[in-house]
Amino acid sequence: YRYCKNKPYPKSRFCRGVPDSKIRAYDLGQRKRNSAEFPHCIHLISGEKQQLSSEALEAARITANKNMVRYCGKETFHLRVRVHPWHVIRINKMLSCAGADRLQTGMRGAYGKPFGKVARVSIGQIVMSVRSKDSNKDHVIEAIRRATFKFPGRMKIFVSKKWGFTELFRDEYLALKEAGKLKNQGVHAKKLREHGPLFKEVV
Repeated sequence: YRYCKNKPYPKSRFCRGVPDSKIRAYDLGQRKRNSAEFPHCIHLISGEKQQLSSEALEAARITANKNMVRYCGKETFHLRVRVHPWHVIRINKMLSCAGADRLQTGMRGAYGKPFGKVARVSIGQIVMSVRSKDSNKDHVIEAIRRATFKFPGRMKIFVSKKWGFTELFRDEYLALKEAGKLKNQGVHAKKLREHGPLFKEVV
C-alpha cells in the first residue's frame, strides 16, 4: 500500500463504508503558545512519492510526543502533523477457513472493499514539524529520528532557518520585531505592510 499506483479515491457518496482514520490529533504539546516563545523549528520531510497510512502517522506521532515529553517536558514544544489521510485503500478479502475454495472466486470481481485511509505525499513534502526552544534542538532531532522508523521509504530531518512555524527567517523576524512591524498571530506572525487604511493619527 505504500506506492501511489491508483487515482485519488476520497470518501464520497460513491465510496461509502470507509473506516475512520486512526490519527485523531494533529497538534500536540503547547499548540496555543505564542510564536515568540518557540523559535526553533525542525521538519520531517518525505524523500519519496509514497502513501503513508493513518496507522503509521499515529504511531509516529505517539513516538515523537513520548520522546519529547520524557526529555523536555510537555511545556516546551509544539508538534504538528502536516499531512492528512484522505485517500481510501481497498482490500479484496479472501476466505482462509476450511472449504473456502468452494466459495472463493479468485480474481473474478476483484474490486475490493474500503480497508483504510492513507496520506499521499510527494518528494520534499513536510510530514511533521516540531517547534521548540533552541536548547532542545538535540532532543527534537532524536524524537523525529525515532518517528522515521514508523514510515516506509526514505525520510529526511531538516533544521529550518525560519523562526518557528512562521514564514520569516530568524534575522528578519528579530529585525521586524525591533522595528515594530510584526503582527503576532498566535502560532504565526505577519509582516505589517506599508499600504492599506491610514492610521488614526494621520489627519
